[in-house]
Amino acid sequence: MGKIYTKGGDAGETSLLTGGRVPKDDPRVNVYGTLDEATSALGMARAATGSDEICAEIIELQGELINIMAEAAARPASQPSKFKVPQATPEQVARLEQRIDYYVAQRVETGRFVRPGVSLAAGALDLARATVRRAERFLVALNRTESVSPILIQYINRLSDLLYVMARIDEQREIERIIMKSVKAAENGTFIKANEAHNPMTLTLSVCDRMVEAGIKRAEAIGVPMVLVVVNESGNTIELRRMDDALEVSVELAPHKAYTAATVRMPSHELAELSQPGQPLYGIDVNMPRLTLIGGGLPLKVNGKVVGAVGVSGGSVEQDIDVAQAMVAAF
Repeated sequence: MGKIYTKGGDAGETSLLTGGRVPKDDPRVNVYGTLDEATSALGMARAATGSDEICAEIIELQGELINIMAEAAARPASQPSKFKVPQATPEQVARLEQRIDYYVAQRVETGRFVRPGVSLAAGALDLARATVRRAERFLVALNRTESVSPILIQYINRLSDLLYVMARIDEQREIERIIMKSVKAAENGTFIKANEAHNPMTLTLSVCDRMVEAGIKRAEAIGVPMVLVVVNESGNTIELRRMDDALEVSVELAPHKAYTAATVRMPSHELAELSQPGQPLYGIDVNMPRLTLIGGGLPLKVNGKVVGAVGVSGGSVEQDIDVAQAMVAAF
């Protein structure tokens, strides 16, 4: 590869395609230089989009822009050019209009102003669209002093419109992708939270935090300080939180409730009913000392499988169950 720098522009001038030197801030240079910015922004969009169709569309547009920039960089010279300068054609303008109509037919109208950035590719397309608009303004200004092909002006105008609708379609498809992923996850008994990837069969600390915070909020609402616990499927503690002024005994009792719900795989108050004299589990709490028959322990289930449990202690049985249910609801 030869040298990138030629030093030809050190004096603030550059050569046009058909010959001749002009200042680097010449109106014509502003046009094709701005289009060069736009095709770079299109490169960002091409790299970011998840749509094969939009990617292919961008590749074709970048190819066309090479010739469009060549036309913008060509000023009628006093001597014939060594090669024929490409010209924008009515057929190219018509193709852009067809693509605009194609994407508009797919667009779901929101009735709101656009806020670029719903997807990375859409943001890059909006950047390219705004850059093309700037090139159009430069082109109109150039047309006041030099003759510019009206077809070229039409092409640049339609191009910005096409990039606008392509951005809307890309972000629309990204929203559809996220929704379908969430629906599929919901069907599998899991949930999707932005920036939080986790095993649906495992209780992460962030999930436990959310449950405990929900329980504390409910306990504050009923005015009872509680001890709140989350355990895994084996009954081992993941998180324990003691509210101010909660009973000392609750620090030991809440984990027992959660352990009971996780290992027996049922609410601790239901186990109490099955442990009464004459019932099938009578005496189970005597044989297994970590079990408790006091209500306030509830299992956490995914697809019918127990993945852990919560335990709450500090109020009446009814109050403990109430706060435990708030924790389960948060899960």
